[in-house]
Amino acid sequence: MYSKVCKMTVEEQLIENAKNGKVLTHRCSSCSQLHLSTVYYCQKCGSKEFEDAILDGVGSVATYTVITVPPAGFEKYVPYAFVVLQLDNADLRISGFMANIATPADLPVGTRAKITGFDERGIIIERQ
Repeated sequence: MYSKVCKMTVEEQLIENAKNGKVLTHRCSSCSQLHLSTVYYCQKCGSKEFEDAILDGVGSVATYTVITVPPAGFEKYVPYAFVVLQLDNADLRISGFMANIATPADLPVGTRAKITGFDERGIIIERQ
């Protein structure tokens, strides 16, 4: 009898980390450049070898778009913002959804925010 080891896909790891307020990243084994987990080649040196690195999903709002006319299936969430979060301690940005944002006055650029989960919308970001 043998035990079958189930290895999570990168997507599953990304989701599980987001649910815990973290970001799955990849550090290039050759040059140490940090990337989001969705890349296949190092943007700096071209290597395909990476090591996982888990970062806190905390940072500041770099930019966003307020959504008041949603795509199909997202009607119950409006208004919301599609946010680009500049992570602390890394030159990386990650995008996600922030609820209850109706106007630019509701979310000044630079607002401190954090990843708080993952659902059918994707990564969920909230004010810190």
